[in-house]
Amino acid sequence: MEMKAPPSHLGFFMPVEWEPHSQCWMGWPHAQHVFAKVATAISKFEPVTVCASAAQWANARSLLPPNIRVLEMFRDTGPTFVVSKREMNSDNPEPMIAGIDWNFNGWGGESGLELDGFKWVDDGCYTDWNFGLLVAKKILGNERLPRFPHSMVLEGGGTCLTTEECILNKNRNPNMTKEQIEDELKAYLGVKKVIWLPRGLYGDDDTNGHIDNMCCFAKPGVILLSWIDDETDPHSMFRVSLFMTDEEAAGVAQDGEAKLRLPGTRLAASYANFYIANGAIITPQFGDQKRDDEAVHVLSQAFQTMK
Repeated sequence: MEMKAPPSHLGFFMPVEWEPHSQCWMGWPHAQHVFAKVATAISKFEPVTVCASAAQWANARSLLPPNIRVLEMFRDTGPTFVVSKREMNSDNPEPMIAGIDWNFNGWGGESGLELDGFKWVDDGCYTDWNFGLLVAKKILGNERLPRFPHSMVLEGGGTCLTTEECILNKNRNPNMTKEQIEDELKAYLGVKKVIWLPRGLYGDDDTNGHIDNMCCFAKPGVILLSWIDDETDPHSMFRVSLFMTDEEAAGVAQDGEAKLRLPGTRLAASYANFYIANGAIITPQFGDQKRDDEAVHVLSQAFQTMK
């Protein structure tokens, strides 16, 4: 069912991450063994659905435990789920769930140069995102949820944090002003205030600085920020150093469109990009025991009732 009015006009809003989840939606990437571990960890606390391409469905099914649902679906993006505590139907007093189907262009993708038979991309991750545009619509149709379509590109409690580097980038919403974007965020997410940060994590070239790699809300009035003490680092205020090893680079399959990853390439990795499950925190680990332990300690203090 396609909705015409903005979500907030119908009483919908985007819930905070620590509210209870009916399930977790995940896409199936090329770094599959690590991803399977993440999906399995989350599934101990809440239902998980993994979306895999037709070519990868059997592989995903074989690597994931039986309690995880695997759907044949396209890649890369999905809807923003919103909820309404208003009774939309007198026969069903439960809160209503719907989804916002944003525009998608491969994280700012523009067709780039061709070298040795490989087509590179200037800003985005690949050149053809037609299938990606269908993901949100297919998910909402599969779950029989109302759909709010929107032409604005947007990838991911009353206050919204975002980055100018991403949302105001000319490769996202070039025909909209900052004020117009802010008005749409308020109308579609149900927020009252938008906080703009200048940029995201250093080296986050794939997404042009998504906010979730740099900071996030832990509870009302508390924000966890990715930080580095090394003042010589390219962006010492926000950066966590991590480089891809030969083993990691060799373990990532290239599908013909993706950007080539080389050993030694700095990754935009951050402890701030953790996942809040029902009753637990699933946090990244990067093989640096000292820093990994520090991150776990900080998260344990921020989420004292979580596992």
